[in-house]
Amino acid sequence: MLISVRVRPGASRTRVGGRYGEDEVLCVAVTARAVDGAATDAVCRAVAEAFGAKPRQVRLRSGQRSRTKVLEVDVEEESGRRTLAALLADQKT
Repeated sequence: MLISVRVRPGASRTRVGGRYGEDEVLCVAVTARAVDGAATDAVCRAVAEAFGAKPRQVRLRSGQRSRTKVLEVDVEEESGRRTLAALLADQKT
């Protein structure tokens, strides 16, 4: 499944949850800085953990140098949608 994420690099702690804007854009805060792809790698690991997937099951589809990215997550569609809905509803960002 494809998910859109909004990245906050350099955060005090890694956190996945909350909605960015009006669309289904998931907020992901990571401690890594946006240098040499470190934040993107950290985002992929954090999203994999949040969805109960292995890191290799999350791939960047677009947005390498942008704070808004599209990730492909290899999970079962129905459980992935439920997880995404729960994460989007989490307002502690």
